[in-house]
Amino acid sequence: MNHITLALSKGRIFDETLPLLKAAGIEVLEDPEKSRKLILPTNQPGVRVVLVRATDVPTYVQYGGADLGVTGLDTLIEHGKDWGGAGSAGLYQPLDLQIAKCRISVAVRADFDYAGVVRQGSRLRVATKYVGIAREFFAAKGVHVDLIKLYGSMELAPLTGLADAIVDLVSTGNTLKANQLVEVERIMDISSRLVVNQASLKLKQQPIRQIIDAFAGAIGKN
Repeated sequence: MNHITLALSKGRIFDETLPLLKAAGIEVLEDPEKSRKLILPTNQPGVRVVLVRATDVPTYVQYGGADLGVTGLDTLIEHGKDWGGAGSAGLYQPLDLQIAKCRISVAVRADFDYAGVVRQGSRLRVATKYVGIAREFFAAKGVHVDLIKLYGSMELAPLTGLADAIVDLVSTGNTLKANQLVEVERIMDISSRLVVNQASLKLKQQPIRQIIDAFAGAIGKN
């Protein structure tokens, strides 16, 4: 069997991918939260897991650093926009895994009249790490925005006056509530996708197809 490398990010995606891997007969032998290793062995000698930042998964798979990866739709879309729309070249996306579900939404301070500002055509300052997604969303609505790219702690931006609104991932909404923010628009629903390197699919077709088929069979059973 050809060596297969699967790129995953720590946290929710890793945890929710484990049952799918189990369906494919693959078990990761070390806990990423306890191990310092970035390459984790599995019970299959020909399969290993590499731990990378969530935003780097599409890049690793696209350029052959990994044969397969699991990444959120938000990351895939933004990756494509960073590459001028061609970011999915070399990436085959066979499955929506229906895991790590959440949404990308617009949120503002509870006392901010978002609807009024949009209606008047005023300019909005929006903080987000999803610059491409936010730009397209507001352009389609005809809303003028100044986009401020942040990499974390989005909720702080409206609270400190840095921005009027944020565009961010929302799961339960509890973090927004804890920071006196309210969700005012839902941009899109997000789940994680399996991505496969096109060249790997040709060179290692049988083992990769086995994993894809096992994942497909396990979706919805967990």
